[in-house]
Amino acid sequence: MREYAAPKPVALPERRPSRRASKITGSHGLIRGAKAHFESGRPGEEGKYLKPYKRLLVDITATKTGLDKALTLANDLFNALESAGHRVVLAPHGEQWRRCTVEWHEQPEKRRQHHYYGSLWSPFRPTVVYVGTVAIGLVVIEMSEDVLMRYMGNGKYIRDADYVPPKASRRYVDHTWTTTEEMPTGRLRLITYSPYWRVSWETSWQETRNTPLTRELSSIIKAIESAAVELVDKLKEADRQAERARLQRLAEEETRRREEDLRQIQQSVKDSQAHLHQIIQGWAEAANIERFFQGVYDRASDLPAEARELILQRLKLARDFIGTQNPLDFFLSWKTPDERYLPLSAQSDAGENRDATRGRTRDEVPIAKNVDDEA
Repeated sequence: MREYAAPKPVALPERRPSRRASKITGSHGLIRGAKAHFESGRPGEEGKYLKPYKRLLVDITATKTGLDKALTLANDLFNALESAGHRVVLAPHGEQWRRCTVEWHEQPEKRRQHHYYGSLWSPFRPTVVYVGTVAIGLVVIEMSEDVLMRYMGNGKYIRDADYVPPKASRRYVDHTWTTTEEMPTGRLRLITYSPYWRVSWETSWQETRNTPLTRELSSIIKAIESAAVELVDKLKEADRQAERARLQRLAEEETRRREEDLRQIQQSVKDSQAHLHQIIQGWAEAANIERFFQGVYDRASDLPAEARELILQRLKLARDFIGTQNPLDFFLSWKTPDERYLPLSAQSDAGENRDATRGRTRDEVPIAKNVDDEA
């Protein structure tokens, strides 16, 4: 199947596209061969919607009895659209488009939740018509309705309206019972929608018992063309809103970044001050310890040799136990606030300086002089 690149939606000309000289007929490319894939899909219950294995198919949902009618409507619609100059294709590969939520109940307000709700077959890519450069999604679905059914036994149900009770007799006992089931109507609904995530829009047409959709194709095409023009404006407005939201997010992120920068600056000042106070206290403690050791040593010098030797041995053990107490080592470990955290303004200046150096030519970059050469 031929792939098409998706053009960006732009403003459409006010005039309608020029009609082709001849009306397009025959089997449309998306319809050709589709019936076989639908009918050879997953086996399902009688009267339930078909679920083909192939996912790269035209967006049609129907039962076995309604499939031909749905394919005919889609084929006539696609040919009419292409006769009006609008291309009908599967959505291009890689295009991040959405498919609308498909409503299959003929009277949505009376729908009930079923165990298969949301399990209808859906195509891998939407079916779209291009009106100019604007894509509009297309869905054809057979509608369903709630029908009173009568259970006849052996797993067989019939419509209660078709049930003819046997003649009453003394021996006859009616063991049948009724239940409400969802059944296909054979009537179709056409849904058109915006496949673009940033714009939510859809409209639909549905058949009645006396009015098939094939009679309304001309008015449907005009409505699709008008909707494409309106969709361009909606997309532009959505883009403007998205840009405003993006700028708002950037402004909020910048505010948070500045606030965090200020917090880090203040915290670096506090940490630097606290560390310096600890170093001063450590310095004083180290000086006291050193004075203590020196005092012990001085007093031991006046003792007899044996006693002095014992004191000096104990003094060595105490020094080894305490470890090195050089106050200068403490002071060298202290860090200024800028060494703890570099503010954003300083980071920007450093980045500009690096960029300026990278931007120089080889002749402009200063070269360190060789001392041996000067000598």
